[in-house]
Amino acid sequence: PVCGQHAKCFNTNGSYYCQCVPGFQANAQTINFTAFTGVSCLDINECLDIQDVCGPKATCRNTMGSHNCSCTEGYISSTGQKVFHSNEEVTCEDECLDDPSICGEQGSCNNTEGSYICLCDPGYSNYGNAQARCIELNCDAFKTKGTSGQKLFTKADEILSSGPPGGGSQVSALLGSVENAMRLIGPQMKQNHTRMETQYTEAELQVWRQRAPPQGPLSMSGFAMAALVTYKGLESATNHSFPAPPSDRPGHGHSFQINSKVVTAIVSNPATEHLDKPVTFIFSHLQSRDGSVNYTCVFWDMRRGKGAWSTQGCRMVRSNSTHTVCSCSHLSSFAVLMSLYELKDSFQLQLITWVGLSLSLVCLLICIITFCCCRSIQGTRNTIHLHLCICLFIADLVFLTGISRTENRVGCGLVAALLHYFFLAAFCWMCLEGVQLYRMVVLVFNTTLRPLVMMAAGYGVPTAIVAISAIANAQGYGTDRHCWLNLENGFIWSFFGPVCVIIVLNAFFFIITWLLAHAEFGTASGSTCLRLNLSATFTVTAIAQLCVLGTMWIFGCFQFEARTLVMSYLFTILNSLQGVLVFVMHCLLSKQVREEYAKLLPCICPDLSQKKKYSELSSSQQASSS
Repeated sequence: PVCGQHAKCFNTNGSYYCQCVPGFQANAQTINFTAFTGVSCLDINECLDIQDVCGPKATCRNTMGSHNCSCTEGYISSTGQKVFHSNEEVTCEDECLDDPSICGEQGSCNNTEGSYICLCDPGYSNYGNAQARCIELNCDAFKTKGTSGQKLFTKADEILSSGPPGGGSQVSALLGSVENAMRLIGPQMKQNHTRMETQYTEAELQVWRQRAPPQGPLSMSGFAMAALVTYKGLESATNHSFPAPPSDRPGHGHSFQINSKVVTAIVSNPATEHLDKPVTFIFSHLQSRDGSVNYTCVFWDMRRGKGAWSTQGCRMVRSNSTHTVCSCSHLSSFAVLMSLYELKDSFQLQLITWVGLSLSLVCLLICIITFCCCRSIQGTRNTIHLHLCICLFIADLVFLTGISRTENRVGCGLVAALLHYFFLAAFCWMCLEGVQLYRMVVLVFNTTLRPLVMMAAGYGVPTAIVAISAIANAQGYGTDRHCWLNLENGFIWSFFGPVCVIIVLNAFFFIITWLLAHAEFGTASGSTCLRLNLSATFTVTAIAQLCVLGTMWIFGCFQFEARTLVMSYLFTILNSLQGVLVFVMHCLLSKQVREEYAKLLPCICPDLSQKKKYSELSSSQQASSS
């Protein structure tokens, strides 16, 4: 432009002149100028040049060629505009005068510099939010005169100091009264976070308040409150309040004991019987216990008779000897607690375990020595039996010495991993036995299996399974009760899955072997008939062996999960029988092994050998004299 920026050009007869547009002024003491005079237009800062250009209680903000006005905090414009111009004749008024109902019908508005405060009439409250409407207090649920937290818990101390409540109705009355009182007086606390502790109670309360009342079609008091109340010694008054039916009573038939303090959880919303997301609690145990106990999360159900513990809606997430994590889908007027019950092994069961497994270990050790030293039985089948006995021997030894050693978490996990590995290896070697029996019937010659193939199948497969399981879920090895696989999240199927597959495969091989052997008996020659008869005998012993070990782990599944006495006895007896069964079937019932034992017996007992020779000499003399 001829006149430059922010200037307007006016034409005259034979010439022109320039003037600055409104909001700008020339940098020289002149109004009219031309482009050759070197005058430029500069912005006028109305906020500095004109005093109170926007009026009182308003703030001026300069813009290029103009300015804007806005009311200071705590005031609003007379037109409702947030931004206006000084020539629009807009004034700033305080919020209390602009909206008389801003604090509600029973509240008075007190304007302050930049804000306002709502003062509520008696019987009304804005729950500590100074800018919220005053609403009526609903005191139907709690009619005591004292409204302070200290008075509340002092009164609770007076009740608990005279001894634990005598029955379920008294416990329900105490828990319900404290819950209702906390929901009423909690929002009245001046501090957002409050902690109170007396001789018999401990409470922690958190209140969240909005800075301003909620906007839109909402009906809220403008706060949220959560509190936890802990009672000291109340657990002794509720130790026997378990009148639930057997289906709702965990571990029916055992004794119960509360092993944590009683805790009541309270929130401002009273409708918490069905939460969309469960609430998690972590309880500290009053007594540290070993693996002989189970932990159950319960709550005080006031609807059950006069009040009793119930597990409905609560579940135990995880636990150890010192803490238990509970998850519950409700709060309401309930206390979330924890119960535990003893699971002591009887002396008879412990005796059977020690004696039976010791006998099994002795028999397996004899089998290992026999299979290593007897040259007459060396072969593929003997190699399979040798490694089967080694796996069972190590598994039984680890089971006997480490199944209950849950004190050290790492050590317990190692024991569980060893049991997982060697029991899987035992099943893999039994599967190889089924394959070998099948080859003995189908293949007349070259029925042996390569040692490398057997080692890969017998030890490589369980190594891969245990390695993958440990990488996927290392925490699954070891529980608080047993050094075995954790039953949660299906981790136990890393053992039972392969076992089921092996049992099905072995059953298939045994059935096919038996049918083929039975079909060939009628047309077989003498040597072939002997081979088939031997294969059938081996198959029967292998089936018996698989039945004992497979059935043992069927009962073992219930043993570690349900812990019933019958399952415990069956699992222990079958676990003790497997070593004896292997010794009887593969050693005592084998003619070759018996002959080797007969040769070895004189070396061990020379006196017995002398008596045998004397008996033979006497018999020969009698025969010659006659």
